[in-house]
Amino acid sequence: MGAHVHVRLIQSLGVTEDGELIEYSSCAECGATWVKKYPEGQVQAPD
Repeated sequence: MGAHVHVRLIQSLGVTEDGELIEYSSCAECGATWVKKYPEGQVQAPD
């Protein structure tokens, strides 16, 4: 049996008062959840 690889599904996005983008994700295989923050300026807005 092979090692488990998380299949990430983005559940929702949010923005903190400081302007950070927050991505709430979960794994489609095992149900694990996690949060990733992107500091302001790290993510570029589309033109």
